[in-house]
Formats: sequence, C-alpha cells, structure tokens
Amino acid sequence: MGKYDTDKLRNLGIVAHNSAGKTSLVEAILFNTGMTDTLGQVDNGTSSMDFEEEEIKRKATLSASLNHCLWDNHSLHIVDTPGVSNFLHDTRRCLRVLGGAVVIVSAISGVKSQTIQIWNWCDAFEVPRIAFVNKMDKERANFLKAVDDMEKSLGARAVVVTMPIGAEENFKGIIDLVRMKAKIYKFDGKGTYDEVEIPAEYQDEADRLREQLLEAVAEADDTLMEKYLDGESLSEQEILSGLREGTLTGVFTVVLCGSATENIGVRQLLNYVVACLPSPVDKGTQIGVNPSTEEPVERHPCEDEPFSAMVFKTINDPYAGKLSLMRLYSGTLSGDSVVYNPNKDEKERISNIFKLEGKKQTPIDLAVAGDIIAVPKLKVTSTGDTLCDVKNQVMYEPLVPLKPVISFALEGKSSGDEDKVYTGLQRLMEEDPTLRITRDKETKEMVLSGMGQIHLEVAVERLKRKYGADVILKEPKVPYRETIKLSTQVQGKHKKQSGGKGQFGDVWIEVKPLPRGSGYEFVDKVVGGVIPRNYIPAVDKGIIEAMKTGPLTKNQVVDVQITLYDGSHHSVDSSEMAFKIAGSIAFKKAMEVCKPVLLEPIMAMDITVPDDCMGDVIGDLNSRRGKVVGVEPQANSQVIRAEVPMAEVLRYAPELRSMTSDRGMFSMEFSKYEEVPTHQTAKILEEMEKE
Repeated sequence: MGKYDTDKLRNLGIVAHNSAGKTSLVEAILFNTGMTDTLGQVDNGTSSMDFEEEEIKRKATLSASLNHCLWDNHSLHIVDTPGVSNFLHDTRRCLRVLGGAVVIVSAISGVKSQTIQIWNWCDAFEVPRIAFVNKMDKERANFLKAVDDMEKSLGARAVVVTMPIGAEENFKGIIDLVRMKAKIYKFDGKGTYDEVEIPAEYQDEADRLREQLLEAVAEADDTLMEKYLDGESLSEQEILSGLREGTLTGVFTVVLCGSATENIGVRQLLNYVVACLPSPVDKGTQIGVNPSTEEPVERHPCEDEPFSAMVFKTINDPYAGKLSLMRLYSGTLSGDSVVYNPNKDEKERISNIFKLEGKKQTPIDLAVAGDIIAVPKLKVTSTGDTLCDVKNQVMYEPLVPLKPVISFALEGKSSGDEDKVYTGLQRLMEEDPTLRITRDKETKEMVLSGMGQIHLEVAVERLKRKYGADVILKEPKVPYRETIKLSTQVQGKHKKQSGGKGQFGDVWIEVKPLPRGSGYEFVDKVVGGVIPRNYIPAVDKGIIEAMKTGPLTKNQVVDVQITLYDGSHHSVDSSEMAFKIAGSIAFKKAMEVCKPVLLEPIMAMDITVPDDCMGDVIGDLNSRRGKVVGVEPQANSQVIRAEVPMAEVLRYAPELRSMTSDRGMFSMEFSKYEEVPTHQTAKILEEMEKE
C-alpha cells in the first residue's frame, strides 16, 4: 500500500449492535477493493477480521480489528468494532481517534440499545457518520421501518440516497436516488449488476424520497437553497457536495441499503464513504497541552508538523510480544526513530511500523498524519498515552476507561499457578483497561472485575489460551464486618506455669460500641503502675489481633472503644506476650456478652434506565433491600440513585440488561457499612455453615 496524502485518507469505524452485520460488511468491503480473494463469512469461521478463537466460537466480534484498502484513489483505514454490550468499551476507545463511522441498521431488528450508546459516543467525539440498512434479503426485512426506527431512536434526520427494490426473497437490488437509476443484481457474490431504468412500481416512492433528498441537500448549502427555491435542477456533483456538507456538520445522516453477505450495495457505500466522510484534514486541528507548562498546543494534520500520535489500543501476543495501535495526528513516522511519551516521561525507540490486515502485519516505511498503524515492543507505553516529537512535545487528553460493573473471585485449578495467573492478567489488562484485578485483604481472594459476565468469561478463556493459566470464576465473598450493641467490663487473665519462668498477664477492660464508621479506639486509663507502661502496647496489639476474627462470621470487628483501666502483673513472670494474650482473652469474653451483630457493605449506585423501565427497576431495587435516594431525569431516560447491599447486586449487570432489554447502565462504589437485619443475619450464617 503506497503513501497517500492526508486529504485522501479516511479513518472509519463500522459500528452497530451485535449481529447487525458489521464484520460481514467489512469482509464485503475488503473483497470489493481487492484486499481478499474470497468473501469471508462469519458463520463458517472464514472471516479475516474475527480471528480470535473466542470470536470464532461465539460468532461475534469481541475486540476491534483493523484493515485497510484502496477505493477511488483514496486510502481507507477500517476498524471492525464490537457490538456486544460487554465489549463496547473497545468500540468507545476506537471512536476517540476515528474520523468517521458507518452505522449499520438491521432491516430486521432496527436500532438496539448498543447502537444508541455508540451513536451517543459518536456525538460526544464529534464523529460524522453515514448509515447502511443491512440484511434487506432476510426474512422480515423492512427498509422504511428501519429508517423510521433510526430517526426515532437516534434522533437522526435520515436522508435516503439508495432505496431497495423488493425485500426478503424478493430483494433484487437498489435504486440510486441521486442518479435515479436502478441496479438489478445478479446475486453471484461478486456484486455485479445491470443498470436499468427505475421499475414503474417503484417510481412514486423513488420520487418521494428523491424530493426529501433534494430538500435536505438544499438546506445544507445556501447556494443550493437558492437554486432549489428558484426551481433549478441540481447536478449530481452539487447533490454530492450538499450531502457531504450535511454529513460533516451533522445536520443529517446519509442512508444506504443492501446486503453485506450477498455483496449488494457495498460499492455504493464505499463511494459515499469517500464522498461524505471526513479526511483528517477535514477533522482539523488537534488541541493538546505542553507537558512542561500545561499551556495549550495545536497540532495540524500535516506532514510538515511535528510528529504526534495517540495509542488507542494494545494487543499482547505471548509469542510476538506487544503491539501498540496508534493514530497519527500530525507529522510523519518512520522506523528506527526515537519519540517521547509525555505520560510516562520516557523516550521510546520505534523499530518497525506496520499496517494491520486482520491478524496479519504488513511492514511499511513511512506513516503520515491520519494513518493508523501498529508499533511493536514499546517498553513503557500503554493505551491512552501520547507519543510525540522529542523536541516539540504535546500531550493529548487520554480517554478515561469505563468503570467495571461486575466482579468475580478467581481460583486457580492447580496449586502454585498464582504467579502465572497474575502475570497473564497483567498482560490482559494492558490490552483491556476496563479489566481490574485486586486482592481483597479481608476475604483473601483475588477478584477480577469487568464490564459483564461474558467479558470476564472471555478474559478467563484468553488467560488459559495465551498464558496457560487455568482458573475458575466464583461469586466473590462479601466482606462482612461485625460490631457490638452493648457495653461491658471484663477481665482477661493469662497465667501459665510450666517449670522455670511462667507467664502472667492480667487486664480489666471496658468495651463500648462506637458510632458507625468510627473504627477502633484504644483508651489507656491505667494508674498506679498496676500494669507497667511497657506492657500496655502489648494489650492493644492482642485486642487488635482478636478483632480480626469476630464470633459470628470470623470477619473483622469494627466500631468499638476499648478502655484499659485496671490489671495486675508479676515481677518475674509478666511479659509482653503474656499481656498480649490477656488482652485477646478479655476482648473475646466481652464479645460473648455485648450482643455482636453483623454489618454489610452498602453500595451507592447510579442506574440509568429508559423512562418506560423505571418502575420495574425501582421495584426490583426494593426487592433487593435497596433504598432509592433520588431520581434525576435525563433525555428519554432516568438516573436512579440508590443504596443497595453489596450481597444483593453481585450479579446485577446481566439482570439489569434483562429488565431493560439491554438499555440500562449503572455504576457503583462502596458507600458505608450498615447493620444486617436479624432475619437476614440468620440466613447468612446458615449459608456460611453449609460452606
């Protein structure tokens, strides 16, 4: 692939919900542009884009993959993005650096929640887009219904430029509303067709959609508006110019149709990718900051500007090593060069640069502003980092990863694999910043967090395949705590004689409950030297150790005040160890009479749901012992703020998706500890006994 000027580049993501046909469309694009010899199929595992074992098994894109092609003297960088809810974070990272997008709308299922989320991200990142109504050859396909759903669900103004001839088994081709010609396809997989006049039975519908097209084009350009109002006809070039202007400004969305698997309408789509979606030059100046002064810095998408790029994705291979995928914003980059990473304050040596073709890496000599490339074996650079010219530094704002929504405990299938598991997970987290691994100090468990159960299951599968670490996922233990309701005074005495020097420690303590969240407080009120000063810290240590295992669930005891006020000692037999044991004995005796109770962690949750699902979600929260503390309206949705026991929401992510037809989202974080109701305590203790 030769070097192309930046204004001849197009960086685009193929986006939509799962099963809309994204990968099939990419395969058709690659076939039509000569990048592949055969039309790859997802269903039979011959796709060049879904090449990971987990993707082939599930017949779904789980990680963004890249390819490139040439069309009409333009260079296209194509990113096939995930549409499965658990993996949309990867789509979001890609949209951060892409110039445009092709949004697929299924002619069967229309717009789903994942597409709405992606559309909103396109708005946030100012990504112009065109739409392709796919699967016109499938049963229940309905073009106008899909377009209507797009307008209602996405708030988009749809401007149709190709309409279908027939549908389902009667789908024969498309009508070009700009040229007002029909294309009857031969269904030979090669995308060949005969161009004919518009069939009479479709003429009225074509005229209606053509008029809507002309109105939209005229509104996008004042000059065209004057011609349109004066009754003058618009040339094909003027129409395309108006469509481009409307797309780049977001006034409307150009809509085409076809069938990716039958290779129908794909070449027309490519024409509109070139005609309507922006080049890096159209996207304009990137704003960053000088890492030393934090003053704003501009970088223009020109080859003669200082080099700058952002790493938006990392791929780890146990054999080939690490690949950093980056988008160049300015300047050029060649192999055997040195660049600067302002995020890590380190220099990096660039040995080679590649263009990705699915899993294949093709070396290139030079990358220019706008290019998307892969660089191997960078030492410190990670996803979200900026790379720039050593002498002309700039740092772009990194994209903050989404917060994990579900956690599972990891347990190795073989003993002694912990180091292998941890090392493999660190590599996976380099690839996927939404994965989190933590060690729970209280439950002693290794906890893996992510965007959903499927997300974590796939991570575990990759952990085994890539790094040989075999683990199982378990529901994590809830880190309960214990406290007391009553006060008491008790003696703790440790006396032992076994020939020679004995052990003697004697303490009196008063134990009181403290307000929730106070932790632990030790008060020394010993007077008269009944306990030597050097032994008092040992009493404190003994009590602290005893507090680690409460009498109910063996969990940490909290929110208590211990006052040491009396005791006795032996001039020969007393020691720090004896008083430490005496303090522990006293505390354990006190817990027996102070009415210990169980505390559970309460999570603060923000749950965003469609208006029509709010009642169901609030009812479900009530059934989980949750407390709604507020509701805030947003556009077509409600944000429910609630406090819910952690034990009730360990698997909340898939259940919320089920309640909201995959349209709900939530975030949560620890808020506080509260007392568990008596009947719930009995149930918890019973379950613990079974374990």
